[in-house]
Amino acid sequence: MTFRAYIIIASDSSYQGTRADGSGPEAERLLTEAGYEVTGRIVLPDDRRMLADKMKQVADEGLADLIVTSGGTGFSPRDVTPEATEDVMERAVPGIPEAIRADSMRYTPRAMLSRGTAGIRKRTLIVNLPGSPKAVRETLTFLLEPLGHGLAILTGLTSDCARKENSDGT
Repeated sequence: MTFRAYIIIASDSSYQGTRADGSGPEAERLLTEAGYEVTGRIVLPDDRRMLADKMKQVADEGLADLIVTSGGTGFSPRDVTPEATEDVMERAVPGIPEAIRADSMRYTPRAMLSRGTAGIRKRTLIVNLPGSPKAVRETLTFLLEPLGHGLAILTGLTSDCARKENSDGT
């Protein structure tokens, strides 16, 4: 199964060109190596509306099965990626950010400060990752295998969906 992924980086400084984005290329490398087709990558400012609008567009137009965001999950007043995600998601997936924080605690106790979230809009899963290339690498390495299973169910590529649909009578 090949899933499509779209990467959204939330960073004022990278958007303004004052700092190179390292997280986006790292996420793209890891996703590509795992067999994902990366359908787009964009750097946006830490702007709730712009981030939400892009997530909504990607999901509503069916451009990706997975949206990975990086950055904007901390305590700064400009860190609004979780709120932007919550603005567009239709169903929450609390286990993903819980697992990310739990696994990340192996690397740093500051992982508990992450406000990242995850949710579903239409047939697209949205997952917030931390903003550093190192954290993106650690997190995606941990997440890719279980995400594949979840995406197979979400997109209807596994018999789990057929069994549920049949038991529901739909």
